[in-house]
Amino acid sequence: MHVTRRALTGAAAALATAPAFAAWEPSERYPDPAVKVLDPAFNKYRLLLAAVERLGTGFRWAEGPAWFGDQRCVIWSDIPNNRLLRWDEASRRVSVFRQPANNSNGNTRDRQGRLITCEHLTRRVTRTEYDGSITVIADRYDGKRLNSPNDVVVKSDGSIWFTDPPFGILGFYEGEMAQPELPTNIYRVDGRSGQISVATGEVGRPNGLAFSPDERRLYVVEAAATPRVIRAFDVDEDGKLSNSRVFYQCREGETPDGFRVDVDGNLWCGWGMTDELDGVRVLSAAGQPIGHIALPERCANVCFGGRHRNRLFMTASQSLYALYVNTQGAA
Repeated sequence: MHVTRRALTGAAAALATAPAFAAWEPSERYPDPAVKVLDPAFNKYRLLLAAVERLGTGFRWAEGPAWFGDQRCVIWSDIPNNRLLRWDEASRRVSVFRQPANNSNGNTRDRQGRLITCEHLTRRVTRTEYDGSITVIADRYDGKRLNSPNDVVVKSDGSIWFTDPPFGILGFYEGEMAQPELPTNIYRVDGRSGQISVATGEVGRPNGLAFSPDERRLYVVEAAATPRVIRAFDVDEDGKLSNSRVFYQCREGETPDGFRVDVDGNLWCGWGMTDELDGVRVLSAAGQPIGHIALPERCANVCFGGRHRNRLFMTASQSLYALYVNTQGAA
């Protein structure tokens, strides 16, 4: 049932007029003007009868959404609040999945459907087993502690790839202050042996990462660059990276963070940091901006979910948003 602000009374009205809600008004008409076409190529991906929805708010810094189809839920991180949250599709309720959560950041699922999580506080990557126990995937390389694993993806061969910038050890807001012991590498954990290796050390402060649908290309955000850059690497059959190049050069103020790829190879990127740029920017496989989903908050990360992988979930600062789109996340 669609409830407008005019229909709210009592405590519900007081909550709706709190500062966290002040900038958000759902569209009452189709097509939603928040879904913007920057290039005609985006028209095929925009559903004229779908609008941006706010599923929850009141968080401190939302990151790393992951969809669990078997549970019909999204799990994501609220980093400074040191918790993992869960939104249930059936009840439409937000609950705490895990707290404390070691200032978790990026999340994904492995090929067996288990939760893979980057943790700032413990400076490690973990797997949540079916019984709820925790297995450490990686916390050191060459005998030295990782910095603060940030984002993570799992390749079809079971290998786990993650970025390791220092953001979680720069202060006490998203982790605990510490001196880095390693460069800001991208790591690969072998799916069979569990051995960790450096995939590349060429990216300064690597952030979000994702594979192309055929897994022959790896995209990664270079956060050390000013303005930021999305880089692309070729991936060979042995998992080695080569041919580092600029896929997208950001303009001043554009700050891509995390992203996911659809079946056509488009990148759906968390974006910000101004009123004009906040939301999700859609880049074609050729690196051209084709669409934008405007949000009242900077978007950190996204994932595709729903039964048909055609619902985009967006963690944006203090809120979780969703939008049905006319494509599917890469399987």
